[in-house]
Amino acid sequence: MLANALIGLREGLEAGLVVAILVAALTRLGRRDLLPRLAGGVIAAVVLSLGVGAILTFGPYGLSFQAQEILGGALSLVAVGLVTGMVFWMARHARGLRGELEERARGAALGSALAVVLLGAVSVGREGLETALFVWASVRASGDAALGALGAVLGILVAVGITVLIARGMVRVNLGRFFFVTGLALVVVAAGVLGYGIGELQEAGVLPGGSAIAFSLAAIAPLSSWWGALLAGLVGFTPEPTWLQVAAWLAYLAVVLPLFVRVARPRRQPRAVLPDATRHPAPAVEHRAA
Repeated sequence: MLANALIGLREGLEAGLVVAILVAALTRLGRRDLLPRLAGGVIAAVVLSLGVGAILTFGPYGLSFQAQEILGGALSLVAVGLVTGMVFWMARHARGLRGELEERARGAALGSALAVVLLGAVSVGREGLETALFVWASVRASGDAALGALGAVLGILVAVGITVLIARGMVRVNLGRFFFVTGLALVVVAAGVLGYGIGELQEAGVLPGGSAIAFSLAAIAPLSSWWGALLAGLVGFTPEPTWLQVAAWLAYLAVVLPLFVRVARPRRQPRAVLPDATRHPAPAVEHRAA
């Protein structure tokens, strides 16, 4: 649940800040009449993300056990790749994100109504699809669909609340440090999903070594215990991992964590705030990731 709450919080805040920047840009351009079209694009992106989540949840039920394992394992690896790429992309491009979005808003405002709808859909759709896929993979790894979905929803709701407070100028948030810390946490979560995906493919016979158990912690932290369930929900813990799962988990963390710290370590800069577009002529948000 906590891992999915983190995913919802991180992705929800990204999407919320993107929408807030676009709203502020259109307002500054004197095109508040385009805001309903922007909202339509955002709603379309949310509906698409929910549809993808529903397909991932209910679609595989008609498949054989082996096919479900292959699908689950393959999509888990895809989710790890998407989330890893997302945290690195945000680390590299966040500082110029505001300017890029403002330029897109300016171009859409000069174009057709469809351009504004597409701007909202594309700007939010990426975060929505990433959230749907990674939450689904994380839920499969933890084995608790209800709590996993609840955690994601709570994280998104908190993200919406934080976005509104930032947009109103009621709170100041060091976004660079926030995305750095949550990025570190997501890398650890992704390592667990990677191990789970490999385990699924081993059970399906796609990868070898499914019977080569590295060690057993079933007596110490069974999944039926609260601490075992907590670890499973946080980092995709399994009490009896295979050697291939352990090797993949260690290799991923050994490579990705140092690289992410090097790229994304926040620098000391003045905190930035996203002001209320109705009170200030220009938005002043910058993610400030290094």
